[in-house]
Amino acid sequence: MPQAYPLRPLVYTALFVALISVGAFIAIPIGPVPIVLQNMFVLLAGLILGPARGLACVAVYLLVGLAGLPVFAGGTSGIGKLFGPTGGYLLGYLPAVLVTGVISRTLGEKPSSDILAMIAGSVIVYAAGVPWLKIAFSLSWGKAVAAGMVPFLLGDILKIAAGVVIAGKIRPFVKI
Repeated sequence: MPQAYPLRPLVYTALFVALISVGAFIAIPIGPVPIVLQNMFVLLAGLILGPARGLACVAVYLLVGLAGLPVFAGGTSGIGKLFGPTGGYLLGYLPAVLVTGVISRTLGEKPSSDILAMIAGSVIVYAAGVPWLKIAFSLSWGKAVAAGMVPFLLGDILKIAAGVVIAGKIRPFVKI
């Protein structure tokens, strides 16, 4: 008889889908790309759930938003979000969570590895999001970087610091 899929990892994955969704509601509009907490929860999913489950979590989050549930920044949803200014950032969450999880697991689940993993994940999100923003608004590279990356760097440093602390505190209790 085949073994049933363990419930605990499924619950953790669903919890992170919910956290990413809530993080998107905490949005400060500063231009075409708002400041949100969802990217911290995406990267935290990679640290806590690992690469495979983190990827599954983010894929479910994106599918839920594309299906019409208001889980994207500012309570928005729909396929149109993928063609708007934030589409590249949203799609960038998939490789970002995967790489974050791989780095954290490969180098060992410790603060220095988690910092490196979250920085790498953030770079991937920008590498997907800034070119998308450039194309969506027909911007120069300088303007795309100025609008889609520079205003977020200080916040990302704070989110990475918070994410590393959170991961260190909850990892001992999360058994996957």
